[in-house]
Amino acid sequence: MSANISTRLLYAFIALDELKHFTRAAERCHTSQSAFSVMIQKLESAVGTKLFERDTRNVTLTPEGELFAEVARSLVSEIESAFDDMSDYVARRRGRVAVAALPSLAANGLPAVIAEYKKLYPGVSVSLYDALSDQCLSLLRQGKVDLVLTAPGSNFNEFESKTLCSDPFYVVCRRDHPLAKKRIVQVDRLAGCEIIHLAKSSSVRQHVDNLLRDVQAIHSGFEVEHLATVAGLVKQGLGITLVPELTLFQFRQLDLVAIPLESHGLMRPILIAKRKDQGLSIAAQAMLELIEKRIGPSGARRKYQVV
Repeated sequence: MSANISTRLLYAFIALDELKHFTRAAERCHTSQSAFSVMIQKLESAVGTKLFERDTRNVTLTPEGELFAEVARSLVSEIESAFDDMSDYVARRRGRVAVAALPSLAANGLPAVIAEYKKLYPGVSVSLYDALSDQCLSLLRQGKVDLVLTAPGSNFNEFESKTLCSDPFYVVCRRDHPLAKKRIVQVDRLAGCEIIHLAKSSSVRQHVDNLLRDVQAIHSGFEVEHLATVAGLVKQGLGITLVPELTLFQFRQLDLVAIPLESHGLMRPILIAKRKDQGLSIAAQAMLELIEKRIGPSGARRKYQVV
């Protein structure tokens, strides 16, 4: 048998059990005594047995009422706890948000955003994954992250994405390199230069290949996975490199020079993506808005950069 018992009937039962008086219990429930009596009758009908013994003076629980009292209080406690939890999620006092980002953004940009987010919503758990573009999209596809910050690539049609910002390219070289004194480097000046490359799987490499498509630059023979390795090779005079602005913090401590590359609008777009088939939680939406505010085109992205 299924019972159609509302929380209002449960509260009425608890009020009558505690106050032992129909009039006072009705007042607590903000209803008339006659309407309150109907509520108790409806509850007893739904349960299938009498829950109260009442006469002109006393209201007491029947043995079945004693048993139901435990059930009623447990149900009310669970309902109130559930609503409290939901209120915490809505108010961002609790929750979870996960972000995947390219290593350059995960190291230089997002940490400051996450720190600000944690100050605003200390009860929300934040996870950050640093990964290459394909790995970021795989995490999003699997539902392991809410948001992805990455460069354009294949397999983007299945996601909802938009450009967050554009990342201009720089030439990084030693201070004794002929290009080091330039205020800006034209792409054709890279002809004859030995280039230290990142791996072809990286978004940076794909853009660099496009930039150098019509330039007779020399492949240094070095093609590595990590920016720290690139920086070490450049420091030793084994070549120069082309990297986006967001990665320049990797080269600062080595006393290298970073010169803007005149690329005629050729920049690495940074996209922010989410799943099309699933809306963002309140916590994730707040993270999205803060990322757009701090890293987006209208934000203060440069305060997170080291040039």
